[in-house]
Amino acid sequence: MIDVLVIGGGNAALCAALMARERGAAVLLLEASPREWRGGNTQHTRNLRCMHDEPQDVLVDAYPEEEFWQDLLKVTGGQTDEALARLVIRASATCRPWMRSHGVRFQPSLSGALHTARTNAFFMGGGKALVNAYYRSAENLGVQIRYDAPVERIELDGSRFVAAYVGDERVVARTCVLAAGGFESNREWLREAWGQNERGEYPADNFIIRGTRFNRGTLLRFMIEAGADCIGDPTQAHMVAIDARAPLYDGGICTRIDCVSLGVVVNRDARRFYNEGEDFWPKRYAIWGRLVAQQPAQIAYSIIDAKAIGRFMPPVFPGTRANTLPELARALGLPEAQFVKTIEAYNAACRPGTFDHAQLDDCRTEGLEPPKTHWARPLDTPPFLGYALRPGVTFTYLGLKTDETAAVRFAGERSRNLFVAGEMMAGNVLGRGYTAGVGMSIGTAFGRIAGANAAVSASQESLDAAA
Repeated sequence: MIDVLVIGGGNAALCAALMARERGAAVLLLEASPREWRGGNTQHTRNLRCMHDEPQDVLVDAYPEEEFWQDLLKVTGGQTDEALARLVIRASATCRPWMRSHGVRFQPSLSGALHTARTNAFFMGGGKALVNAYYRSAENLGVQIRYDAPVERIELDGSRFVAAYVGDERVVARTCVLAAGGFESNREWLREAWGQNERGEYPADNFIIRGTRFNRGTLLRFMIEAGADCIGDPTQAHMVAIDARAPLYDGGICTRIDCVSLGVVVNRDARRFYNEGEDFWPKRYAIWGRLVAQQPAQIAYSIIDAKAIGRFMPPVFPGTRANTLPELARALGLPEAQFVKTIEAYNAACRPGTFDHAQLDDCRTEGLEPPKTHWARPLDTPPFLGYALRPGVTFTYLGLKTDETAAVRFAGERSRNLFVAGEMMAGNVLGRGYTAGVGMSIGTAFGRIAGANAAVSASQESLDAAA
């Protein structure tokens, strides 16, 4: 008899499976993807945001709980459950020794990852190495793993889990952890959520999926229709401005455009629409996908000059290069006169200051709308470069409501043997916005909680059955 069934194959699912197995439970993990695509969006991650009160191996200085909380509060605009957020923050301080025990290795912040040496612990070999380490550890511990095993529905007795279905196959277990991701690769659901804009466009038609093609949200929709308590706005997501030439799925980190704060961003009408220097890039990169999604045709262009070259992580595709602004406008297909007017107005508004991309410096614009409040320097040094941007969806925030036990809730009551972790519940902490590495913090914390509690529940179910 299976004690703990884990549905999913990414970070949260693996943490749950490992924790349950460590506590003596017989565990089966069902991964929807083939083996070569295992790991969900985790394979594209790089780091984990970590609270720490003093320097720790790859982390410098300190990043205390209150600062982490304030960073999260700022990006979510208060749309977060503080108790659950602080649970995640505190758990992030203690999880790395456990991760190491399962083969995960860390390295210092990458040279192209600005401002993260203090806040984020990077995985040696990236997310793919972390996924492989966890799977090796799970196999060594005796966790059963099945690939190409998507679960579209489960059997419930009220709020109690009974079985899951892989096709027509019924898989019975004492307890279950749902960690099957969001619905970001379900174009129809994205279209339904975003609807049409005032221009008659379906914005979701122009979204690119940064991560796995297997997160279609089938099980999430089943649970919502089955009456599970849910939380979150279906249009809210970890959505990043990425290279418009990125593949439809699995482009990952290398398609992100990280030079936004070093220049200006214009829409297809060659007009700026937001403050590019609002805050440090790790705290603001995830707002730009949604901003681009709100522009005509869901496209925008990041424009820099030679002064920015070498100051950001280069994307996989080279930028469009030109020696003059009119030439760049023509190459990008932008209205030339308006483009030149926009850049010249920006240049004239830049005020002298001491440029420092590692600080919230005093290089700003004056009398310009929208302003650029930091890192504002004239674009006056050829060559000029432009990158076409599209919204890149990483994961969606609509999910199942839970509490500190990671239990799924029905009409406010906890299920005794059904738990949730990862993207399927991230909306409890992320009502909107994002800050680098926090998705892995949430998945690791709640994956471990769900796995541990599922093992306890399975033991109790066994005792109840024997009685």
